[in-house]
Formats: sequence, structure tokens, C-alpha cells
Amino acid sequence: MLAYLLLVLNVVLVVFNSAFCSLIICVIALFKFLLPSARLKAICTRIANKVMWLWATINAVILRLLNRIEWDVQGGEELNKSGWYLMISNHLSWTDIVVLCSVFKDRIPMPKFFLKQQLLYVPFIGMACWALDMPFMRRYSREYLIRNPHMRGKDLETTKRSCEKFKYSPTTVVNYVEGTRFTEAKQRKSKAGYQYLLQPKTGGIAYTLAAMGDQFESIIDVTLAYPENTEKPFRDLLMGRMKKVVVRINVLPVDEQVRGDYFQDKPYKRQFQQWLGNVWQEKDDLLKDIYQSK
Repeated sequence: MLAYLLLVLNVVLVVFNSAFCSLIICVIALFKFLLPSARLKAICTRIANKVMWLWATINAVILRLLNRIEWDVQGGEELNKSGWYLMISNHLSWTDIVVLCSVFKDRIPMPKFFLKQQLLYVPFIGMACWALDMPFMRRYSREYLIRNPHMRGKDLETTKRSCEKFKYSPTTVVNYVEGTRFTEAKQRKSKAGYQYLLQPKTGGIAYTLAAMGDQFESIIDVTLAYPENTEKPFRDLLMGRMKKVVVRINVLPVDEQVRGDYFQDKPYKRQFQQWLGNVWQEKDDLLKDIYQSK
């Protein structure tokens, strides 16, 4: 009974916090829309980022108070809030967003998540994300491009335009390389050869590097695990049952292995796929050690 009461309490507090901060950001978005200069719009974005930091901080306090979590965080000591980073991570549940924001909110610039173009038109959410300069992507399917060859390359151009504003203030861009949350059913279906991961998708991270590769100082490779709460970690977090959160941070260089024309240079494309496959294999081995040592 206590767990379900905590579930209701956590949901109410988190929803209230999210609604309150989103409303503030939407007000900032209105000012940002009306202001005439890019410099003034950038000031609005910095204020909106501080509100996002407040949202992450309040969420962390709420969930830490109602859970007795053992935090096992290692790596990333060289990171700072004045850098430009690409963050890649495995994806287990909605808990990941809360954990990433809690762990990194005072280490690096607030994370920016790539969003589908359709989310721009969702009331409040779209406006808040726009105020935060979240990049909106419009991806075209292979079938659509065959029917409309003149649109080829337009999605990359849109991504680059979305990232232009990041040149002027430190930024962290987050990419969930697997493209979806991990489940054992998806893992079996993917036949990727990993025990704890899905097949990484190279297209999304390649788009990000093509748009911003020259700006990134490092790639932050994050491995997340909830070894005592593997079935439904988000529910357990809200019910006060989360016992342990493991975060491993590996900072990778932005070197010749990730610099190149993924979309036109086939040898580089194969090299890039091999590089990401190696990163994912090391992550799978790390997760094996984490889960077997619990």
C-alpha cells in the first residue's frame, strides 16, 4: 500500500514540477518569438536553460527523497559546462532522462534531445522545446525519396539549420543510438548479437556529426544500468523501490574515425559502422560485468 501511495505522490509532484517549469518556459518562448535580435533571443534561451536545470534539480530532489538509491557513477571527471558534447547512451526506460539530467546537470551544458518535427506543433511541449533550442528533425523515408528525388539531402540541411544556433553557446546533444527502449523481446527480434543491447543505428548519430562534427569537443559514451530493478525501472522509481543506479561515463575523442561523409563515402560509412559496433560491443561487455556482479 505504501508503494502505491508513493507512486501517486511522485506522479503528482513530478507532473506539477513539469507543468510549472513548462509554463515558465512557454512564457519565455513568447518573449523570444517577439524579440527582434538574435542576441536577445539567445538571452531568452539561456534563461530557459536555467529553468530546465531547475526542473531537473527538483525532479532529482523528489526522487532522491522518496527512494533510497545507491548511486554508482564513474568517469567523466574532465567534463565541464563550457564545452560542446555529443552524448550517446543505451536506452532502458523513461528513467534514463531523469538519471541523465540528474547526473550531468552540474557537469555539462543542459542536454538537448533531437525531436521529431511533429512535436513542434504539440501544445506547450512544442513551444517549450523551441524555447530551449531543441533541434527538430524531419526525416524522409527511402520510399519517399525514391518518389521525390529532389528532396534528397533536405533532411540533413534542416538538421544543420537547427544546429546553427549551437555555435554560440556550449551545448550537449543527446542521441539514443538504438532508437528505441530496450526490451528482451526487441533484443531477441533484433538478432544483433548483444546480450543487453539492441543494434545501434548509425544514421541518427551520423546526421548529428554531419551537422555539428566540427563543434564537438568530445563524445560522451554513457552506459546506464538498474541492476536491482530490471523489469520496470520507471515504475519502481516512482514507487520508491529503486535500489541502485549505475552510470559509467567514457569520454571519446572526435577524431578521424567519426569525421567523414557518411552519406557519400561508402568506405567511410563502413568504417563508421565498425567503430560504433565496437563501442556497442564494449558497452555490452560492461553491462555483462555490472549485471553479473550485482
